[in-house]
Amino acid sequence: MGKLPNFVQIKEVGPRDGLQNEKTPLSTEDKIKWINMLSETGVTEIEYSSFVNPKWIPQLADAKEVGKGIKRNPNVTYSALVPNQKGLEFALEAGIDGASVFMSASETHNRKNINKSIDDTFPVLKEVIENAKKAGKHVTGYISTVFDCPYEGKISPNQVIPICEKLFEYGVDDISLGDTIGSAVPSQVEKLLHHLLPRFPKEKIIMHFHDTRGMAITNIFTSLQYGITRFDSSIGGLGGCPYAPGAAGNVATNDVLYLLHGLGIETGIDERKILEASVLIQNKLGRVLPSRSLLANAN
Repeated sequence: MGKLPNFVQIKEVGPRDGLQNEKTPLSTEDKIKWINMLSETGVTEIEYSSFVNPKWIPQLADAKEVGKGIKRNPNVTYSALVPNQKGLEFALEAGIDGASVFMSASETHNRKNINKSIDDTFPVLKEVIENAKKAGKHVTGYISTVFDCPYEGKISPNQVIPICEKLFEYGVDDISLGDTIGSAVPSQVEKLLHHLLPRFPKEKIIMHFHDTRGMAITNIFTSLQYGITRFDSSIGGLGGCPYAPGAAGNVATNDVLYLLHGLGIETGIDERKILEASVLIQNKLGRVLPSRSLLANAN
């Protein structure tokens, strides 16, 4: 563990990971307006949708229309979740800059989420990764349930490492490690990073925390001490996994920025503009979002 980094990169996943679990439907026009606001906040990557079959995630059925409708900021990378070759073809038509592929470290969660075993998932992702790279796109590999699984319990780093090795071998540019049910504590983060970082460059590791038990911010602080400089977060704390019972929202971008800026770590992101975009989506969804910083600013 060393000194804290000077700069941290935040990927805004609210439009995808945030909306996929929302019961209130958001119109395509509202999504486009919201993403356009996010594009002006200073974030350098927005995961704006998912090209998964709409029958599985109907909230994001308009992924192509959103991708074609947003106003592109040249300083922002616009990425989307891509499950297979067909999804990649639709995503490329919509003009993605980056493709995110996904699988789980837990066999049971992988079957629930993807309807395939881990071994059967690898060839599907290999095809997507190789074709996305041929198209000149950045590829991120998501690994879910890297700490705990809602079905299998504790996950060992020895289950995560071989998946990382395979995905890097296939050509992913980086890997996002997901605390999908938001149950990890700092000792688990330390254990995983202790095993992973001697094998893979820390610059290629992204941490993806959910805040089900209020541990996300302290887990991020622990990750910072290990030199991790890249995190996924969701504006206002939107989010949750449809295939992980009990999973609450992602760590709120607002709260992460409060921590980082308070520590003197630069992000290039304007907290006031994040607040404005948070208020917009909160009003559209008609519910109070769980971000502590958002709640504090509302009082």
